[in-house]
Amino acid sequence: MEVKKAGGIFYVKLDDGSKAYVATETGSGVVKILETYVPDKYRGRGYARILTEKVIEYARSNNLKILPVCSYAIGYFMKNKELRDILVDEVKNLSEDEWGRLYEERVREEARKRA
Repeated sequence: MEVKKAGGIFYVKLDDGSKAYVATETGSGVVKILETYVPDKYRGRGYARILTEKVIEYARSNNLKILPVCSYAIGYFMKNKELRDILVDEVKNLSEDEWGRLYEERVREEARKRA
């Protein structure tokens, strides 16, 4: 599967022509992961993980740090503690409880935006 990048969007084209993507914003040495989206019928197949890993690869190759903003990215780094070295200092050393609170807060905020 080929991950493409257009501006701050990392994406893959899916079989039906739709796209799964991760939206980012880069500035001051930091890549913010703002949104991760996979169409409903393609969820659970690893697309979000693959896209997030491509953002990490991009950040590492460009000497950038990552700030996970969306709930998927926060959850990804909660599960993959060994990759937290790429994160900005403000989140890199959060306790597991703090990670959990950050995740729950973001999930609530995203739900409010969809409502």
